[in-house]
Amino acid sequence: MATKLSKLYDMEIFTDSGLFVGKAEDFILDLETGNVARILLVPLPNAKDAARDALRQKSIKYENVRSVGDVIVVSKTTTPTTGA
Repeated sequence: MATKLSKLYDMEIFTDSGLFVGKAEDFILDLETGNVARILLVPLPNAKDAARDALRQKSIKYENVRSVGDVIVVSKTTTPTTGA
């Protein structure tokens, strides 16, 4: 199934057990395949160190997405620490 990336912005993200994780704030795309690689829970910072931290601590690999509908559902074991 295909969908416009713009529809995913600000979509709520929940674990498969119903725990709220956050909102989809930004995305990392694989330019070779055109696929989404990661969903970020914060906008991607411009500073290199801050961007690296956001990718490590506040993002979810798209391969861990279980479904996308009215919300995004991800595997519980893959949720990042958001500090919230």
